[in-house]
Amino acid sequence: MKSFIAKAAAAAIVLFARAVTAVRAIWPDEGLPSRPCIYFANHSSHGDFVLVWAVLPPRLRHQARPVAGAEYWLKSPLNRFIGSDVFNAVLIERERDKRTEDPIAQMASAIDAGSSLILFPEGTRNQSEAPLLPFKSGIFHLVTARPHIDLVPVWINNLNRVMPKGEIVPIPLICTVTFGSALQSAPGETKDAFLDRMRSALLALSPKPAGSGE
Repeated sequence: MKSFIAKAAAAAIVLFARAVTAVRAIWPDEGLPSRPCIYFANHSSHGDFVLVWAVLPPRLRHQARPVAGAEYWLKSPLNRFIGSDVFNAVLIERERDKRTEDPIAQMASAIDAGSSLILFPEGTRNQSEAPLLPFKSGIFHLVTARPHIDLVPVWINNLNRVMPKGEIVPIPLICTVTFGSALQSAPGETKDAFLDRMRSALLALSPKPAGSGE
């Protein structure tokens, strides 16, 4: 019964997300990887991973697990049900002294089990004027542990205007989710070089300012 309710809730969330945002997915010419991968995206709203998850084709959606903060998704029975049963999220404890598991091991284990991950390398929502915050090192350590995993950059546009900080009721606007070509780590690549390359790949998917000539 619980599984049925979770599936019904997932279907309702997908329909709601699409209705409110009229979201349009933009795919790379070669399509998305058929094997487990890491979707890494910009982060400006609480709804970011929902939108990425909602636009994935059903087969890929079912294997995709968002990486999210345990302190939020375990704070109430309803949050726990949505985070654990509906989204099957990989729940990471952000406070080091409260951790009972290594976050990299948690994510690597999910990949080994055949799941893809949806994660946000900025680590927190970007409320600044900069298009992206500096990337945290977690994605580098994960790829070091699983060097053959594909990395798919994903740019989410407009969702921060649909769900502004502090607002509960979404504002209907058209959003786009743009998926880039899959990347991989390079042998011997340093942490800084890897993070710079991933960040540049993500920024390349962002909308160009009017009058930029690009």
